[in-house]
Amino acid sequence: MRIGMQISYAGGFAESVDEIVELERNGLDIVYVPEVYTFDAVSQLGFLAARTERVEIASGIIPFYSRTPALIAMTAAGLDYVSGGRFTLGLGASGPQVVEGFHGVPYDAPLGRTREVVEICRKVWRRERLEHDGRHYRIPLPADRGTGLGKPLKLVNQPVRERIPVMLAAIGPKNVALAAEIAEAWEPVFFHPERAGEVWGDALARGRAKRDPALGELDVVVGVPLAIGEDAGPLLEYVRPYVALYVGGMGARGKNFYHQLACRYGYEREADLIQDLYLDGRKEEAAAAVPDDLLRSISLVGPAGYVKERLAAFAEAGATTLHVTPLAADREGRLAAIRSLRELAG
Repeated sequence: MRIGMQISYAGGFAESVDEIVELERNGLDIVYVPEVYTFDAVSQLGFLAARTERVEIASGIIPFYSRTPALIAMTAAGLDYVSGGRFTLGLGASGPQVVEGFHGVPYDAPLGRTREVVEICRKVWRRERLEHDGRHYRIPLPADRGTGLGKPLKLVNQPVRERIPVMLAAIGPKNVALAAEIAEAWEPVFFHPERAGEVWGDALARGRAKRDPALGELDVVVGVPLAIGEDAGPLLEYVRPYVALYVGGMGARGKNFYHQLACRYGYEREADLIQDLYLDGRKEEAAAAVPDDLLRSISLVGPAGYVKERLAAFAEAGATTLHVTPLAADREGRLAAIRSLRELAG
């Protein structure tokens, strides 16, 4: 099982990169750089590529609504070039709150747009003359065709790889099926090993039935808070506000995908309560309403023996890469957590 880690988007990026350089020597396999309404991920990924030698780098994720498909492809090819073929393109639709509320772009047809963006990216990486006549993207624009202005172009540079790995973040059944069909990797959120099969199993099976064998096995990238030790249990309290933010505050009622996921896990009453409290501005109460069982199930927090058992549960549920967030107060604590996890994961 591979071990990855996300760089915080809240600040201290330069210090985090110094830490990643050290973690690279201690068994870290991949590092993810998120992008919400923060600094962009791309500039930070370029800096990471320059500072590291072995560890893979990935966007985790960039919302495709904020860039044209061709620009996404160019950016991915550039990051793959400066990293010597170590880049994974993490893509996702994000949600209406970020796409419409921050970027001012209509949040429409996420499923269809995802498929077309990936198709266009792969054409660019193969250096084909770019022509695409889809429902959501048309290249060249119809008005330019036949005028000489719409002559199909191909990427000037030769990419390091003509197939850069694509990771799709998805939690809805149709989006998960699409990820299993067309992507090298799939990133769910709040992955509950004991309930993942019930929630996502059918969607994954539908997608895999259509999957091109050339893509290889689907890499299932699971995000987990991490703390290993006999006295680690209380650190789960730091996870509560994060879960409450997503289940309660990432979207209006009826438009919050994370709330819907909690309901599909069987926490309908609790999810509704968290959302009501959060949207009423009672954030601390919303965090307190997050079920303990849910927190424990989506985390790797506890004594080493317990964490090893949970690792087995994640592996049995299909996880192949752990995207961890060490719940440690300092660099030494985070380094120790990654070392311990590497030993337990084998």
